[in-house]
Amino acid sequence: MPLLKKLAGAALVLGGVGAVAGWFLSAPVRLDAETLAQLGPGDAARGKRLFYAGGCTSCHSKPGSQGDARLQLVGGLELKTPFGIFVPPNISQDAKDGIGAWSVEDLANAMLKGVSPSGEHFYPAFPYASYARMKPADIADLYAFLKTLPAVAGKAPANSLGFPFNIRRGIGLWKRLYLNDQPVIAFADGTPEPVLAGRYLVEGPGHCGECHTPRDFTGGTTKSEWLAGATAAEGKGIVPNITSGEGGIGEWSQADIANYLETGFTPDFDSVGGAMVDVQRNMAELTPDDRAAIAAYLKAVPPHPNGYPARKPAN
Repeated sequence: MPLLKKLAGAALVLGGVGAVAGWFLSAPVRLDAETLAQLGPGDAARGKRLFYAGGCTSCHSKPGSQGDARLQLVGGLELKTPFGIFVPPNISQDAKDGIGAWSVEDLANAMLKGVSPSGEHFYPAFPYASYARMKPADIADLYAFLKTLPAVAGKAPANSLGFPFNIRRGIGLWKRLYLNDQPVIAFADGTPEPVLAGRYLVEGPGHCGECHTPRDFTGGTTKSEWLAGATAAEGKGIVPNITSGEGGIGEWSQADIANYLETGFTPDFDSVGGAMVDVQRNMAELTPDDRAAIAAYLKAVPPHPNGYPARKPAN
């Protein structure tokens, strides 16, 4: 009995130590002063480009919005995932229901660290795992543009998550595995500038890997299968392989890809469909150089032979 008591006591101590360590390891981490100093004053014209590159309207405008209504960022879209239903919030300039009271530092911490102004973790349905690769000055530009958009009252519905996914603190451990500001694809010295510019747009603000890359059981993207296709987040259909591997876009030229992003038409005159409709609409707002850079990067990404076959490239 004394031995059993000692073992039980040791187990309690170890459990307590583990709980304390987990608590500290899962704590939200904000940006340091050096990074915040890189934000700068921000430029709304440059921020508009990043707004569309980031697809902010796709998740944060009211579902079904058209025209100028797409700039009313009231939220409300339901993202149905294996972990529950996530609902993007109001990010309009309404000070009460949106982010009108946020500082540029608040936005930077949200996008680069996934931390709210109140110090809580955001769920990674908000794709900060990709936004973490953005430059702080670009966040300041985006902030300046967001300030030009209308304030819209009304809170989006809350997320609908079961245990243990409703415990935000655990996201801190997830971040230690998946939150990284380094590029996914490492290119050799001397890589052409358009490829590098495309990498920044695709891996950072464009967050293309969030949908086009399969995920593991924790919800993190599988970097070894980068852009190789995945099951759609909605649970129905396939998001295709956009590498040059089998089932991908290997037969598309750079010009084909750039034209698709601008017009929504594939090389065989099919048209964009599904969730990609809204993405393509955003890509059409970018400059020709931006679309050409995205195309150059996609052609430079190593082909993945086991990618999901594309039923049609627009999905």
